[in-house]
Amino acid sequence: MTEKNQSVISQFLLLGLPIPKEQQQLFYALFMAMYLTTVLGNLIIIILILLDSHLHTPMYLFLSNLSFSDLCFSSVTMPKMLQNMQSQVPSIPYAGCLAQLYFYLYFADLESLLLVVMAYDRYVAICFPLHYTNIMSPKLCVSLVLLSWVLTIFHAMLHTLLVARLSFCKNNVIPHFFCDISSLLKLSCSDTHVNELVIFIMGGLAIVIPFLLIVMSYARIVSSILKAPSVRGIYKVFSTCGSHLSVVSLFYGTIIGLYLCPSSNNSTVKETVMAMMYTVVTPMLNPFIYSLRNRDMKEALVRVLCKKKIPICL
Repeated sequence: MTEKNQSVISQFLLLGLPIPKEQQQLFYALFMAMYLTTVLGNLIIIILILLDSHLHTPMYLFLSNLSFSDLCFSSVTMPKMLQNMQSQVPSIPYAGCLAQLYFYLYFADLESLLLVVMAYDRYVAICFPLHYTNIMSPKLCVSLVLLSWVLTIFHAMLHTLLVARLSFCKNNVIPHFFCDISSLLKLSCSDTHVNELVIFIMGGLAIVIPFLLIVMSYARIVSSILKAPSVRGIYKVFSTCGSHLSVVSLFYGTIIGLYLCPSSNNSTVKETVMAMMYTVVTPMLNPFIYSLRNRDMKEALVRVLCKKKIPICL
């Protein structure tokens, strides 16, 4: 009997952002500018780190991977959202929806793990400055980066395969601008208890454990500075960790606000806006945070421009 009410879903309709129709073009231009800024900003950081030998250090190895992750994370959702804003039928194929879900989870998890690796790097740099070179050896740095890339494969694949086994009814409308896992579970006609349990366990581990590791790293850093408080030590903490702390606050602040502080009113609108914050706004702001607060990045930009004999270096 249940089979009569089910049909094969070949595509989903994405409702997108709750924007009035008369303002669609304005917001389209705004989001296009934000996406291009994200791509350009992160590409500049990656290219600078590749071209400037002074930036071939553990911290900038991790930063280049974070920038690449930000670029890909934003590219998973933004191009399709922009296309749908100009389309009469804002749809996405079933296979495309699963692919978008996989890469969304992959790069979200990757960013989380890279932020943990960067926190550990800052902890070693401040608490063990004399042993930093020995501890953060090239082999360890590459291993940490590769481990981050590999671990996220299994986590993202697990959730995607669990969603792929579900059946969907005639309702194929997703009240979001991308294929969010919670929206897909609400549309499913199948039993989603296993999915919800895995999300609760694995999702909690993927968010809580990295966040706790970052908090522990900075707790040790603060403890180390307080043992011998000095203006120089405090300045070193802010100059070394300020950019990373800003990115951590942006990334985890929106996720905690969305998943740990739920609201009963306008939950769909809140989910959409908060998702926009960490999929679009955070990847766009990260390059500005690292470049504006980082003297090494500014000096590297000047060196590269002058090396290429671009007049702006004058």
